[in-house]
Amino acid sequence: MQTWIAKSEPEVYPWSQLVTDGSTAWTGIRSAEARNNLRAMKLGDRVLFYHSNTGKEVVGVATVVREAYADPTAEGDPRWLAVDLAPVEALLRPVTLAAFKGDSLLADTKLVKQGRVSVSPITEAQFARVVELSR
Repeated sequence: MQTWIAKSEPEVYPWSQLVTDGSTAWTGIRSAEARNNLRAMKLGDRVLFYHSNTGKEVVGVATVVREAYADPTAEGDPRWLAVDLAPVEALLRPVTLAAFKGDSLLADTKLVKQGRVSVSPITEAQFARVVELSR
């Protein structure tokens, strides 16, 4: 099992909407690196749900419920992929980007080092640290 961070602008698709919907297709990714990360996601992988731009914080944990498939928003371009995510739990307290930058274990994540990548891997230890900080 792998662990990931997926970013969404809360004005576009917030955590609360994922909870309401029960699951969603994670579409619209047009970065080769993020696409490759989508391709690597497997059923049951855990995903930290990050509100980007506004808030800049991890707010929940989701899971991959459908592995990579052709992104239906890509107008037939087979290069682009989507996965389906479902909510697992909201974090008790959001974990901010500032908290990532200030934590020795989290400061090395792609969220900090390559902030523009919308889907990126995170180690199991880093994932556990985020959950710990949320409590």
